[in-house]
Amino acid sequence: MLSLVPWVAARGSAPIDEICRRFDIDDQQLLRDLDAVSMVGLYPYTPDVLIELYVDEGEVHITLPQAFDRPLQLTPEQAVALVAAGSTLLTVPGADPEGPLARGLAKLSAALGAAADAGVEVRLGEAQQDVLDTLRTAARDHRRVRIDYYAYGRDEHTQREIDPYRVTSDEGQWYAAAYCHLAQGDRLFRVDRISSAVLLDERFDPPADVPPASVFTPTAADPRVVLELQPDARWVAEYYPVERVDDDGTRLRVTLAVTARPWLERLLVRLGPSAEVVEGPDDLRRAAADAAARILARYAGSPPR
Repeated sequence: MLSLVPWVAARGSAPIDEICRRFDIDDQQLLRDLDAVSMVGLYPYTPDVLIELYVDEGEVHITLPQAFDRPLQLTPEQAVALVAAGSTLLTVPGADPEGPLARGLAKLSAALGAAADAGVEVRLGEAQQDVLDTLRTAARDHRRVRIDYYAYGRDEHTQREIDPYRVTSDEGQWYAAAYCHLAQGDRLFRVDRISSAVLLDERFDPPADVPPASVFTPTAADPRVVLELQPDARWVAEYYPVERVDDDGTRLRVTLAVTARPWLERLLVRLGPSAEVVEGPDDLRRAAADAAARILARYAGSPPR
């Protein structure tokens, strides 16, 4: 919407089908989002300071209130946040690197005392452009894709066929929300872990309501472990989706669902003596020791340096 609304407002109006093609959005989602935009404005939110928006005969009309023409009075923190948000939009495929948004960010960076190319740099993962383009085409045309995927949690490479519903970015990474025919369920795939993607002839009907994107969705059958964390490992409680946190002031215990043992092993080796599995299945309580033993075994025959 940050990109769509100014584009339509600059033209005065635009056909719904043209907006949908340009911004890769379906008409129902567009109308729902525009309904929310019609409530946007400035305090005290009287009609004269709300965005004027209406849809008539397949055409979207948007007029920004005159109050929006006032120069922004930003704090340095607000300006940096604005540059970061705008720079994120410029990384979206199809964005004009020399368009109005880019020029506005250059001016704002200069006002912050930084060169236009040294203000804020935003990168949305290291996804291969051809893979990203294939997934976006598949989501738009409702076509199946065959991918080679590395599952980080299970530490394994798989080839699978997926029906991509949506390709989006979240916290600096590209993700594809899709139905996975191998897992026989909805999954979220990190695009930078897809080494290849081949567009297939098979087509699919997307669900009426696309499932919400979720990087991690445990089930009731997944085992749980309780980790006791030292002060330097407290970040685990904020970084990972934990189900329970017990903090008595001297120790911190967190309960996590474990869908794949390799993920837990990597975490425990990384934390070292700062974390201990105090509750959980016996095989998971041995996860750190088993992983460390395998690592040491790899170096057993290595010559000294």
